[in-house]
Amino acid sequence: MNQSLRHIAAVPSHVRVEAPARLHLGFLDPSASLGRHFASLGLVIDGLGTVVDVLPSSVNEIEVAGADEAVEARLRWQLARLQGETGAGHPVRVMLRQSPPAHCGLGSGTQLALALGRAFARSHGIALGSREVAQMLGRGERSGIGIAGFDHGGLLLDGGPGHDSRPAPLLARSEFPEAWRIILVMDQAMHGLHGSEERKAMASLPPFAEERAAAMCHQVLMRILPAALEADFRPFAEGVTAVQRQIGDYFADAQGGSMFTSERVGSAVEWIGRRHVAGIGQSSWGPTGFAIVASEEEAEDAVRAAREAGVVSGRLRIQIVKGRNSGGHTLVGSDAIGPLRA
Repeated sequence: MNQSLRHIAAVPSHVRVEAPARLHLGFLDPSASLGRHFASLGLVIDGLGTVVDVLPSSVNEIEVAGADEAVEARLRWQLARLQGETGAGHPVRVMLRQSPPAHCGLGSGTQLALALGRAFARSHGIALGSREVAQMLGRGERSGIGIAGFDHGGLLLDGGPGHDSRPAPLLARSEFPEAWRIILVMDQAMHGLHGSEERKAMASLPPFAEERAAAMCHQVLMRILPAALEADFRPFAEGVTAVQRQIGDYFADAQGGSMFTSERVGSAVEWIGRRHVAGIGQSSWGPTGFAIVASEEEAEDAVRAAREAGVVSGRLRIQIVKGRNSGGHTLVGSDAIGPLRA
């Protein structure tokens, strides 16, 4: 056992970790004009969560809902890495009960890693923080939103990763107003950039102007965060849209010439934005787009009208979710056997 790890309570027979999805609302300074890269704004959301169960076993076993071989291979590697790094080698059965589609902009990769890490640590009776898990499993190299979202939930701002590759520190957190809603628009036939394609795209982008980074920070610090804290919807929505248009314009050449990876998603989200006061954009590389509106009633009206107008049809999926002001949830023993809630 790694001697730096601290032991915690008695080892349970069954651990379930439910991890929430997140929206990545934009990088504030991709080119590090002041020496520090990225800095991210993000929002944790309900629905579309990841649920991982870990139980004792005689041999390591991996079960994935939907029999996704790529996800199974990733879990197998992550489990081996956790066992090797911690020295906690007792075999376990890992069951991925549910997760959002991979590479759709909802942070499934980081949430899967953190959920497995917490469940593994709890099942072995060791204390292992989210940032430690992220470093072990190679997550959070650009954005700290997934890590902070797993720990805290809410509307989050991080300061970008440090020069020593530590995950980005959390600079600010706000509760997301209970009444506000997020309309998600997903293209089920597409995936956002990831892996080597993402790295190639990032390397091909021009420098991000210092003036543009300053404008983004101005929107976040003097519009978005205070508006969220005061539940003042219009400036919040206008600020989110302004940030999204700035960062979307920067990434457009890497995703087909638009701020949206999916033309269909972009058309639907812009359609909603023209008819409602809404904060609109795309999460990460997409293809998931979003429109944040002021109430459940307005969200339902927008979705109904979009469907009636034929804006959302075919391969598009639309869903209304709440913001989530709490992070991942851990259940142990008999509590871990109940229905899925993420």
